[in-house]
Amino acid sequence: MSVISMILVVIIAFFAGIEGILDEFEIHQPLVAVTLIGLVTGHLVPALILGGTLQMMALGWANIGAAVAPDVALASVASAIILIKGGVFDSGHIALAYGSAIPLAVGGLFLTMIVRTISVGLIHGADAAAKNGDIKKMEYVHLFALSLQGLRIAIPALALLLVPSSVVSDALNAVPTWLSDGMTIGGGMVVAVGYALVLNMMATREVWPFFAIGFALAAVSQLTLIALGTIGVAIALIYINLSKQGGNNNGGNNGGGSGDPVGDILNEY
Repeated sequence: MSVISMILVVIIAFFAGIEGILDEFEIHQPLVAVTLIGLVTGHLVPALILGGTLQMMALGWANIGAAVAPDVALASVASAIILIKGGVFDSGHIALAYGSAIPLAVGGLFLTMIVRTISVGLIHGADAAAKNGDIKKMEYVHLFALSLQGLRIAIPALALLLVPSSVVSDALNAVPTWLSDGMTIGGGMVVAVGYALVLNMMATREVWPFFAIGFALAAVSQLTLIALGTIGVAIALIYINLSKQGGNNNGGNNGGGSGDPVGDILNEY
């Protein structure tokens, strides 16, 4: 890997760490971060495969109250670096890369808790600046705290980049088959759990018919992902149009509907 590629990877890692807190441009999401790393290192296709797989794992990860989710930024960046430094991009090595994402995500959770603890002291400095009306100092304090979140990903990324490629490749090749197969199965189970968490948050009696339609259409092997996406968009547009004009005529009056056509139909039964 060239020096320029390493610098670009560290920059991506830095902004991924920042985005893990800001959540504005979603650079920390696996599909974005891993793809960007693959782009700057010249390995776009395997990075897309890895990023897409990791994205499925991270679907159900979310911060809820004081509970902080596993760190998707470190998992994305570190697993991408491991894959690229390994130099082999077959399905087995990709499986090893995303299998390593879970412990990396837990490690990143520990790092972000350290940075958040440090940031508590910085916030007191920002409060003091606010009392004195010093807006510039407040901005500097917040930018410094945000930079710490970027460094918690950039520094481990740089450490991984400095490890010789031969060492990473030998380590990946030394993994026994039973362990690599187990990591592949475990990664697939985590993907299923991610889907289940999302479905659990979305599942209502109004949307279950759409889930059923989706599962039925997904079983049709002749339909491509583009075709499935087109059908999904069409159904969504039909539902939106029905929500605007349907349901309001229930019971013969103009205000009797809820604006949810599927819900109105189900409520009748």
